[in-house]
Amino acid sequence: MKKIIFILSVILVVLLIIWLVGRTHRQTVPNGNGYQASTRDEKIKIYDIDDLEQQVAKIIPIGGFDYIRGGAETENTMRRNETAFDDADIYPRVMTGVDNPDTRTKILGIDISMPIIAAPAAAHGLAHVSAEAGSARGVAAAGTIMSVSTYASSTLAEIAGAGNGAPQWFQLYLSKDDAVNRALVKLAENLGYRAIILTVDAPIGGNRVRDVLNDFKFPLDLPNVPRSGGRGIGAIFAAAQNNLMPYDIMRVKSLTRLPVIVKGIQHPDDAEIAIAAGADAIWVSNHGGRQLDGAPAAFEVLPEIAARVNKRVPIIFDSGIRRGQHIFKAIASGADVVAIGRPVIYGLALGGWRGVESVFEYLRADLQRVMWLAGAQTVDDIKNTELRPRCKIE
Repeated sequence: MKKIIFILSVILVVLLIIWLVGRTHRQTVPNGNGYQASTRDEKIKIYDIDDLEQQVAKIIPIGGFDYIRGGAETENTMRRNETAFDDADIYPRVMTGVDNPDTRTKILGIDISMPIIAAPAAAHGLAHVSAEAGSARGVAAAGTIMSVSTYASSTLAEIAGAGNGAPQWFQLYLSKDDAVNRALVKLAENLGYRAIILTVDAPIGGNRVRDVLNDFKFPLDLPNVPRSGGRGIGAIFAAAQNNLMPYDIMRVKSLTRLPVIVKGIQHPDDAEIAIAAGADAIWVSNHGGRQLDGAPAAFEVLPEIAARVNKRVPIIFDSGIRRGQHIFKAIASGADVVAIGRPVIYGLALGGWRGVESVFEYLRADLQRVMWLAGAQTVDDIKNTELRPRCKIE
């Protein structure tokens, strides 16, 4: 009998240790609906941005992870966003005298430490309990710009407070109710946001198959969207204005003294239309491959859009940025700065605001290494760099 009791005691101790280790490793906490978001708070060691995705998959629920990570339909465009960079090569340059390249630059009058900013992305609270407020603190620590989505899971005031005066932009999905649009733009302006980003590529949600298979609904409220909890992204997009016209750019400009950036441009003609309607900057993006599957990679259309814009307004670029060479190639192809979305959220899940800062530090160091090897001392030098199209054997 004593032997049985001893064995059972050992088993219980082992199970307790396993539970404690698993609890410590996961470092998540449920919200009011039982959804478990990370509570980690630490700098993270990064060897490759792609590795972060696999780590995050282990610590947040599958529905939230697939919403963050997933693309539209077959995810072909999402994959091409990264692989398209392989079709352009950077010439290594030697004996250029480059030493400790300078990554500092400026966009819309804002000085930043690197040509890398945070793209607007919904519901950071799916990844970490600090949500966008945590991301904003990490982005501010990195010395760059935080872009905040209408569909954020922190309030605009919380995010502005966490940034502690660091530059932030507010991304607007136009509501069918113009009073809501006016109120959000004025609130952002009064809180010190420095630009309004008008997203124009999401009149409806893309066919995000992972969300459909998971029957994913937001387990937390999005403060700027009434009755958002318990609804899917498709229903939330459906509540927004879905018949956008160039006039809407003028309408948003009439609401604010801030610069208006038009996000989601994927064709040179649309860039021309946006500039004619008053856009202060163009944001080239295919929404990270989350809208129209079968569209070209964002990098594939960047050079022709940049040629049409012809430096009349700044160009921001996102979709597929994971490496220093991607940043270099995008800037050499006409972008003034690039933006990252998923990597910010992965860093947040793995380390809170310190994890976000770690992601930017990693990409800045990686870009600096590429600049050194390519003979570019400054970001302006990158802009004057000619890439080499990769030869394809037929």
